[in-house]
Amino acid sequence: MTKASPLRRSPAFSLPNILTYSRMVAVPAVVGLLFWPEDFWSRWAALAVFVAAAITDYFDGYFARAYAQQSVIGRMLDPIADKLLVAACLLMLTNDRIISGVHLWAAIVILCREILVSGLREYLAELKVGVPVSKVAKWKTTAQLVSLGFLIAGPAGEPVLPGTVSIGIALLWAAAALTLWTGWDYLKAGVLHAVSRTLP
Repeated sequence: MTKASPLRRSPAFSLPNILTYSRMVAVPAVVGLLFWPEDFWSRWAALAVFVAAAITDYFDGYFARAYAQQSVIGRMLDPIADKLLVAACLLMLTNDRIISGVHLWAAIVILCREILVSGLREYLAELKVGVPVSKVAKWKTTAQLVSLGFLIAGPAGEPVLPGTVSIGIALLWAAAALTLWTGWDYLKAGVLHAVSRTLP
């Protein structure tokens, strides 16, 4: 396997980009299935689409690095696709009250962090400052996706694995805690660079 070259433009329909596009297409599919009148088959179908989308989140980056197909459009769309998928699922799970009560705070923390990080990334990009993805950030993403998988299965998963929703809620709180941790890293980097630019 050859080592990937530095970021360069690649065809819009390279394999990594196609996987990213498919993840974006999965968002309305998952929303539509969760919006469907309560039926176990629709929950399992939504879970299948969600799992497939989550898998592409790993493989688009892997193929981009392995085959030197990193691109400007892929770098832009990859985090957007991730945030759209997570945000849409959180909103739909809140709508059908799988996430409710005090657990809404975990969802709010995750959504607010995603908005904050998007703004900070844009600001830091203008300064040509990069913030590498840490191991904790990868754990956060994993916890988010696994928790959402359990919650999407929801009532349909209870006969198969009793406590499916409870497991999903516990993982959601774990993801929220990791979200605060990683969000602080971005905020700290943004504040430090903002202060350094304003000082004489």
